[in-house]
Amino acid sequence: MTTDARPLAGKVALVAGGTRGGGRGIAVELGAAGATVYVTGRSSTGGRSDLDRPETIEQTAEKVTAAGGLGIPARTDHSRPDDVQALVDKIAAEQDGQLDILVNSVWGGDPLTDWEHPLWEQDLDTGLRLLRQAVETHVITSRFALPLMVARKSGLVVEVTDGNTARYRGTFFYDLAKSAVIRLAVAQAAELKPHGVAAVAITPGFLRSEAVLEHFGVTEANWRDGAAQDPNFAHSETPAYLGRAVAALAADPNIMAKTGRALATWGLYQEYGFTDADGTQPDFAAHWAKNLEEQYGPLGDPL
Repeated sequence: MTTDARPLAGKVALVAGGTRGGGRGIAVELGAAGATVYVTGRSSTGGRSDLDRPETIEQTAEKVTAAGGLGIPARTDHSRPDDVQALVDKIAAEQDGQLDILVNSVWGGDPLTDWEHPLWEQDLDTGLRLLRQAVETHVITSRFALPLMVARKSGLVVEVTDGNTARYRGTFFYDLAKSAVIRLAVAQAAELKPHGVAAVAITPGFLRSEAVLEHFGVTEANWRDGAAQDPNFAHSETPAYLGRAVAALAADPNIMAKTGRALATWGLYQEYGFTDADGTQPDFAAHWAKNLEEQYGPLGDPL
């Protein structure tokens, strides 16, 4: 039975790419809202992915359960159709065919992104690998997971991206990947609408992921010290903020009114009233308009 405190009790979610960062934040907050959450990725207690980071799907699943939900880790390589088919078969068998929320948050493209060179000077194999990892994985996952939602004529697909505008994102392959993910939400929304299933894209603002904290040489406990290196960091947000935005969308009985849209934490907090982990309500778009627009131009119009 759902309650105001646990609006997603009885719901089943799959967070693809839930090992760290935004995916972990989403998984944990879906758990806090009462959901059963399958947490997938390639980094597990059985071995690290090629990113060689310490976070694991098991750690995320434990956090989901500690938050009040049920976290189920399932090691999956989302670039492999057979892996994803096996994952969806597992969910269908264990949850009697129920899947209410699909979050496509697979990324892992940071080491593949070349911020220094234009397309014609970039390594082609690396760029194409980024696209396969950041876009094809989402397509593969939706291909196998959507039938569960269509059969039940309800559900929500969330495509996690960077930015909700057509603004160029600084380098060719990164821009193409993040823009394509928004288009995945638009296309899925069009095909799923007759079946009562919604699809949206969502972006955080300046996300304080584990890797970003390391980049600034700080922890979550003293993260504000990082603003000495970059004043914009003072307006960053935790993965929990993104997670609470997704949980609010998943609990919205009128979610179909948003299907096909590219959304952002800085707009959704105003509608749903959620806060970040420290009780604040970061608004990166407002910060941009006040401090960065004159130098870099408008952030862009929402898609």
